[in-house]
Amino acid sequence: MTALVDLIVMLGMLVVVPLGLGLLGGPGSAALARLWPLAALPGAVALWLPRGATATALASVYAAATVALAALAPARLARRRSLAPAELAALTALLAPSVAGLALVAERSGTRLLGFDLDILALTVPHFHFAGFTAALVAGLVCRSTRSRPGLGRAAALSVPVGTLLVLAGYFVDDWAELVGAVVLTAGMWLVGLLSWQELARRAPDRLTGLLLRCSAAVLVVTMLLALWWALGEATGLTHPTLTWMAATHGLGNALGFALCALLAWRRLKELDR
Repeated sequence: MTALVDLIVMLGMLVVVPLGLGLLGGPGSAALARLWPLAALPGAVALWLPRGATATALASVYAAATVALAALAPARLARRRSLAPAELAALTALLAPSVAGLALVAERSGTRLLGFDLDILALTVPHFHFAGFTAALVAGLVCRSTRSRPGLGRAAALSVPVGTLLVLAGYFVDDWAELVGAVVLTAGMWLVGLLSWQELARRAPDRLTGLLLRCSAAVLVVTMLLALWWALGEATGLTHPTLTWMAATHGLGNALGFALCALLAWRRLKELDR
């Protein structure tokens, strides 16, 4: 499982976050996107080193970049008169990687941060790159672009950040609280998929962009069902997938099928709008 998770995290560090920053807009995001590889490369190397001082130092470089990203949130918030759901999703995207960065430093140093097992910290890193950063970013983009059903767009943009926060809170409460977060997050992601498939893909300016949007939407049906199954099993004791199986299905599917396809589609939409 470790090697697969590390590969997924590398995709998030080196590809997904820079792509997302190019779509996020707002003060500082474009400049940070250009500088991001300088921090992401040390972070990626840290994943493959034994735990210790060198891995921790390299992970800290990446964590510093995630903190710089989070520091853009106050300036962005100050430019807005109200906190609309799409803007809440964008702020979540700015803040989420810092959770991943902190977890990465703790795991690479062998520190059980807040008492969490090192395996949980390791899985927190991809979760807050994809469920935190990418899902919130895409939900906000979908919300802003939805025309025929703006209420569903707002619901998606609100439920993804709320669900992510509830899942994080569940780490500190219990498995039932995490299950509630998984339900809310799944509802939001399915709304993102529904709107991407039924509205945005139909309006896509070319076939490839539409195909990427539909792929990202279809993958969410399966991957989020797996997330619900796992969370339900953890809370109730019912049979559910192992973490290794979840990494190979839910994790890989969300990374490649949802995140990468969705961000490539939105990048194409942005370029074609110029």
